[in-house]
Amino acid sequence: MTLRPWVFWATGMLILAAAGPLQAQTQTPVAADAAKAQAVPASAPLDPNGATLGPTPSPAEGVDANYRISPNDLMAFDVFGVPDMKRDVRVNASGEVSLPLIGQVPVAGLTAQAAERLIAQRYQEKYLQDPQVSLFIKEFTTQRVAIEGAVIRPGIYPVTGQLTLLRALALSGGFAPYADINQIVVYRHGSSGAREQFTYDLDKVRAGQEKDPNIRSDDVIVVQRNARRTALRDSLFSDILSTLNPFK
Repeated sequence: MTLRPWVFWATGMLILAAAGPLQAQTQTPVAADAAKAQAVPASAPLDPNGATLGPTPSPAEGVDANYRISPNDLMAFDVFGVPDMKRDVRVNASGEVSLPLIGQVPVAGLTAQAAERLIAQRYQEKYLQDPQVSLFIKEFTTQRVAIEGAVIRPGIYPVTGQLTLLRALALSGGFAPYADINQIVVYRHGSSGAREQFTYDLDKVRAGQEKDPNIRSDDVIVVQRNARRTALRDSLFSDILSTLNPFK
């Protein structure tokens, strides 16, 4: 039996008509799920059951996660869900902060995360159940470093925040001619009071072969001149003067 062409046309139209409602039904739940997903901010932390705990503030710009708290640092302290706890606290000369209910807490030498855990433990011992403590560094201790030798602007520089060798040298405006960047010396007073000396190869630091070392307050950075290049310059300069001297 031979089917006429209009039979195939009618069959195709029926298939298209049936596919339209099916497509609409499969797309609607997806759109609804997307709307629900947009209703929860991406920055809102969730507990294991999926409940929103509240926004997490961003740490101060430029704060390294490994930065160690020092005396005189200013920090924003907060306990989630306890508005009366929120305040700015400054680390005293003994390296402690004074907090409500628990009093003095030693935090100098700790990272912000470690200090949060210590403070939360102190509150949990007597006063709060599972406290969520946040501690953000707002101001760093002011440091002073001396940079000498073959740099554009030698001198003493006040520095706020964490400092590395590369950042310290950038403060001096770069290197002077004939600087030996493979023999940069850092002088430091050790814990026993004795003077310590460290030598760094800046080429290796820049290449990532050596770690960019941290610079402490009162460090003295000396950029040596390359003795061979300086001697060659002096020799050439002497030869030129000898050639031009009419009274030789």
